[in-house]
Amino acid sequence: MKLDKKAMQLYVVTDRSWLDGRSLEDQVEEIAAAGATFLQLREKHLDEETFLKEALKIKEIAVRHRVPFVINDNIEVALRADADGVHVGQSDMQAKDVRRLIGDGKILGVSANTVEQAVKAQESGADYLGVGAVFSTSTKLDANDVSFETLRRICEAVTIPVVAIGGIGEANVLKLRGSGVDGIAVISAIFASPDVAAATRRLRALSEEMTA
Repeated sequence: MKLDKKAMQLYVVTDRSWLDGRSLEDQVEEIAAAGATFLQLREKHLDEETFLKEALKIKEIAVRHRVPFVINDNIEVALRADADGVHVGQSDMQAKDVRRLIGDGKILGVSANTVEQAVKAQESGADYLGVGAVFSTSTKLDANDVSFETLRRICEAVTIPVVAIGGIGEANVLKLRGSGVDGIAVISAIFASPDVAAATRRLRALSEEMTA
């Protein structure tokens, strides 16, 4: 599935660590309305049925705001919820096997942190890449650091959209200028903010400035 690179401008990955008594759906509704261009539902600790129910709620929000919506890692939930696609890491199922399971009409995102991984992912049917961690991050402790030079080389080596992830916030977005990325993926930069909508608007504007 060919993705518009503008869909990568502000890619938001969910995290319930900072909900502070609110529902994830309420937070995502605000974030989508404020300018998120892509949504990924990431749940590591929910049982399958609870995950599915949540996916269906988030899908409604994504459809209403006309933004792509993928599920992190869980192909079964992605298919049952009829999400737009799935995102997998290097330690998950091989990209070519995921593509076979989800079909050609769904979005396949793949994490990469080397040029070799990026090229292989594209050849295996990935529609976009998530590359990082470009800065140190507290939300993905197992992420390998990716230098600016490696990020730039990955962007040069592939033709599919590339989104940078890992430790990105308002203070460092513009440091990615010139790397070739099509946008940023954020978690705590939005969800840990006391005003998720305002944080979304600021990060969207910075991402647009970074890629201009």
